[in-house]
Amino acid sequence: MLDRDGFRPNVGIILLNHKNQVFWGKRIRTHSWQFPQGGIDRGETPEQAMFRELHEEVGLLQEHVRIVARTRDWLRYEVPDRFIRRDARGFYKGQKQIWFLLQLVAPDHALNLRATDHPEFDAWRWNDYWVPLDVVVEFKRGVYEMALTELARFLPRNESRNRYLRGLSHVQHTERRDKELNVAPPAHGTEQQPNNPV
Repeated sequence: MLDRDGFRPNVGIILLNHKNQVFWGKRIRTHSWQFPQGGIDRGETPEQAMFRELHEEVGLLQEHVRIVARTRDWLRYEVPDRFIRRDARGFYKGQKQIWFLLQLVAPDHALNLRATDHPEFDAWRWNDYWVPLDVVVEFKRGVYEMALTELARFLPRNESRNRYLRGLSHVQHTERRDKELNVAPPAHGTEQQPNNPV
């Protein structure tokens, strides 16, 4: 299914773990790594296509992820002729994509590259958020950069250190702060007053 300009509607998936690293899959029997992606079938919404592709390519179900954000508009890339099947040349130009940013809420072992009889990937790894720009095939680099840039502001805040601090009692937090600032504790039976009371 192509639009009038020769672009096939498609979805791209940026899957995050709890460290905001991204899923990176190696296409089966190649040395090419990429994000999960796939075409939108007739009658499907982009979100329906995304969940179908998510299961077909990495074995995840809807309950395994949380939708964080999606791109506002279609992002397009053209495919060089040498990568286009001979019978499609002349009318197929490339892909137009809606990109989804997802947070994995299941353990890593929920990922399954053999969920269907036609696997897309034969290996995977977690990468830092911007790493794919350095290694993706060149003709996809522009759309990857646009998607990663647009969705970066929606990245969940990594608050592991703050969660630790919030878990400390007030006394523990004060003692930790004073130790870092090299402040002597108050003498027994006295209360240390702040320098600038509010």
